[in-house]
Amino acid sequence: MKRIGVVFVLLACFIFLCGSDAIAHFGGIVPSDDIITQEDDKAITLNVRFFHPMEGGYMEMEKPVQFGVMLMGKKQDLINTLKQRKIEGFSTWDIVYKITRPGDYTFYVEPKPYWEPAEDCFIIHYTKVCVNALGLEEGWDEELGLETEIIPLTRPYGLWTGNVFTGVVKVKGQPVPYAEIEVEYYNEEGEINPSADPYITQVIKADKNGVFTYCMPKAGWWAFAALNEASWTMKDPDGNDKPIEIGAVYWVRTRDMK
Repeated sequence: MKRIGVVFVLLACFIFLCGSDAIAHFGGIVPSDDIITQEDDKAITLNVRFFHPMEGGYMEMEKPVQFGVMLMGKKQDLINTLKQRKIEGFSTWDIVYKITRPGDYTFYVEPKPYWEPAEDCFIIHYTKVCVNALGLEEGWDEELGLETEIIPLTRPYGLWTGNVFTGVVKVKGQPVPYAEIEVEYYNEEGEINPSADPYITQVIKADKNGVFTYCMPKAGWWAFAALNEASWTMKDPDGNDKPIEIGAVYWVRTRDMK
């Protein structure tokens, strides 16, 4: 009986660990700053990664399919400027980008599909972040034409702690009614210790027009991931057709009012 009990305990632990690892993957583009003033250094660093923002664990990220920036309605391909960096043995990508003119710089990435055995599917997170430069607040609400994306309805910078972020979830350019959105705080310093799993990943739903709203209770970076299933499938390592989770991910930063 003791052996059976030990087996059940080990099995429960295994299921728990697998389940924890399977929840809330997020594509990430985290810039060194989200508002560049005349007095600031015009060279910013952006970290591109695939990870668990609250828990801090990383996943392997191959060189993306595309990475670029949109400014004033024009896209610039930056894929060849990415530099690989290992964190905890996993590949992430960095870029130093020079701000040259005023406006809203929307950086975006489309990663290679990530096979997740624990969820029996592939994952592709189309990720965006907006950096405002030199006082010209124009372009933050432009659509990029990605397979899926969150279009901000709240200006995604200059946000105080306690402000809300509102956006609309789209797939192939069309709003997604009642889309599910996962929300996580980037626990960069590891100072937050959630008391239960529901505090790690907040879950909200959009309304019938694909619009969602969330109030951010702490200063720092926040990630919003709207998850849907792709209209196509891919072959897993065994040659079987598997579904693809496509995520529209958007990052915003809040600051405390002083």
